[in-house]
Amino acid sequence: MEIKLINLTKSFGAKQVIQPTSFIIQSGSLTTLLGPSGCGKTTLLRMIAGL
Repeated sequence: MEIKLINLTKSFGAKQVIQPTSFIIQSGSLTTLLGPSGCGKTTLLRMIAGL
């Protein structure tokens, strides 16, 4: 399975918390999501999961 995100954004009201971003995660690859607290890691994962 491949995960493809094209021009993904997220806003809470007028505040854009995830800037337009695009990437592809290839099947069988090992991918990590790193960043400081509050940078949007959980928000991004919830968007990918459709929550």
